[in-house]
Amino acid sequence: MSHSETDHPDTVVGAAGSGAVADPAVRAELTRLRESIDNIDAAVVHMLAERFKCTQQVGRLKAEHRLPPADPEREARQIARLRNLAENARLDPAFAEKLLNFIIAEVIRHHETIAGSGGTGE
Repeated sequence: MSHSETDHPDTVVGAAGSGAVADPAVRAELTRLRESIDNIDAAVVHMLAERFKCTQQVGRLKAEHRLPPADPEREARQIARLRNLAENARLDPAFAEKLLNFIIAEVIRHHETIAGSGGTGE
């Protein structure tokens, strides 16, 4: 038996090497948890889509008024706010900051594109 087959007696290793849980109660709990994760992932994607709709409007407004795509003061406030929210939610603040920095970089890229297209975003 391979190492993975001996570590968890309720796990049956399939031909593809992925573990399939033999215990029906464990399998049901995994399914329930994974369905919750899938639902949360879908909600995150939809929330990000809504956020980007708002930031596109901000980008158009900035372009129309010849404002810079980036706003470092706003970004710093957002990072501090998100770190605090993460701490309160018992989420690693450094992870939350990395995620927001990734989102901010994408937003700035969109704003630069909008500014380069004369404010239309096309």
